[in-house]
Amino acid sequence: MEAMIERCAGLDVHQETVVACVLFGPLDKKPKTSIETFSTTTTGLLALSDWLATLQVSDVVRESTGVYWKPIWNILEGSFHLVLANARHVKNVPGRKTDVKDAEWLAKLLRCGLIESNFVPPEDIRDLRDLTRYRKKLIHHRTAEQNRIHKILQDANIKLTSVLSDIFGVSGRRILEAILNGEKIETDGLRKMVDWRTKASITDIASAINGRIRRHHRDMLRFHWEHMGYLEQTIEELEKQIDQLLSPYRKEVELLDSIPGVNKAAAATFIAEMGVDMSVFKSAKHLASWAGVSPGNYESAGKKNE
Repeated sequence: MEAMIERCAGLDVHQETVVACVLFGPLDKKPKTSIETFSTTTTGLLALSDWLATLQVSDVVRESTGVYWKPIWNILEGSFHLVLANARHVKNVPGRKTDVKDAEWLAKLLRCGLIESNFVPPEDIRDLRDLTRYRKKLIHHRTAEQNRIHKILQDANIKLTSVLSDIFGVSGRRILEAILNGEKIETDGLRKMVDWRTKASITDIASAINGRIRRHHRDMLRFHWEHMGYLEQTIEELEKQIDQLLSPYRKEVELLDSIPGVNKAAAATFIAEMGVDMSVFKSAKHLASWAGVSPGNYESAGKKNE
């Protein structure tokens, strides 16, 4: 295979150690090899960076398995041209597998230009991605707590969901808080709790909340209610941080928000996942494939498989 990079390195990364193999020398000759093992502590990774700089390495590759590659990327970023390889694309042939051989195999592939780097966005976009993904998880947790509250209300024969389209709206929250506090809800008090826009009548709502609620139900409702409140508060804090990180990308957010079916929350997710520099993708087809919305094409013996 024709060599294309004079000085490159392959890294086999683990939780506690990283094995580095550097190939260097003229492109028309067999390269020299230098192999070292470093700790994945900050001191060890800084030593790795100094060692690579001493050997005048220009390109460095590692696999994108797990999360162990991230601290190495953070330290080496800016000093070398970094390549994040898809583990499926650089898999070595089965047989005698060692950390040294894995690092050397990566370096050989990189030297011949046979590794295409995965997309790694800039640091601020990576931070935004962490926040938007965590927000998504918290929203799922909040929905789970709301479903548990629905379940307990049904167990207590409180049919609030039959008269209110959203029991976690203004009216529903007021009524639920009164139930949690063990208050005796009279008609006059119920009329003050229910928002004027509610379509259901006071009589229907009063009949719906006349259930068989026990102390156990109230205790369980309180556990879920307090956890839901904590999740909502955390989501609100995340929204503020997301908004701060999006401040340099207001124009892009407005353009995405103009697309039918896309709101500002979805626009933030798009930017967090794809970034704003579309030149990293070869074409719109590559972007669609990277996003997982491109249909596969698998054909064998004249038959297409889904």
